[in-house]
Amino acid sequence: MTATQRPGVIDCLVNVHFGETAKQPEFMLKVRDDYFKGPRSLYDPVELPALLDEMDEHGVARAILMDNLAKPSVTARKFVAARPDRFSLAMGGINLLRPVPALRELAALSVDLPVTYAVVGPSFWGDGMYPPSDAVYYPLYAKCAELELPLCVNTGLPGPPIPGEVQNPIHLDRVCVRFPELKLCMIHGADPWWDVAIRLMIKYANLRLMTSAWSPKRLPESLLHYMRTRGKNKIIFASDWPVLRQSRVVPEAQALDLPVDMLDNYLYNNADEFFFGGGRQQKGSAL
Repeated sequence: MTATQRPGVIDCLVNVHFGETAKQPEFMLKVRDDYFKGPRSLYDPVELPALLDEMDEHGVARAILMDNLAKPSVTARKFVAARPDRFSLAMGGINLLRPVPALRELAALSVDLPVTYAVVGPSFWGDGMYPPSDAVYYPLYAKCAELELPLCVNTGLPGPPIPGEVQNPIHLDRVCVRFPELKLCMIHGADPWWDVAIRLMIKYANLRLMTSAWSPKRLPESLLHYMRTRGKNKIIFASDWPVLRQSRVVPEAQALDLPVDMLDNYLYNNADEFFFGGGRQQKGSAL
């Protein structure tokens, strides 16, 4: 592949819904001010032309926008309707304590909308009481495997001051044993358990890791070594925009000490294969 034919970037986690909330929860303000030290405008509403301009400037061909079953994002669905060639959805907000109606809705939306993956954050619901190995997740795992819908699970200590032990990737060990058919991706890195995450990916063919919310220049050398060796198809790029802007993280990623083919895998090919491979995404309409 020549330089002019390089595939560009897929940004696998973009938040356009923050501006829909008149008053952010206290923990979100703490994340902005204390953890990421972001500007006060971080959670302002976003306009479609501005996002497309940033994507075009940095070669981002497609972005996956966060959505929510319990509180649908008007902005995300509007952007998908306007530009189905550039956007698809990641669906969270799944009530695991009342799984049957929630999973029926997830299945229906996966037919009607371009839902690329489902997502759950163990620290962010149930007061952080349920690790991913708990049976409360099993209906979700079974339904995603049945739908051939990838599932992303937050791993690593979360930024907000909430319990984090449930996001230790070791809890996915039993999940991968019991659900080998499930396409599973750890998101938001795995700090401070990077080596556990890497060992699990070596062990299980169905497991990936997304570096959303991580500045590429801050990624540990152990992960970069894995990307150069046994993990060529395992690590997936994402920004967590606007927490980290594409204007920052795409150039940082392109500056990593990775061979060109492995950098293309990280920025585009691995996501294209894992999330969009086999034409599954085309089953959904644009709205």
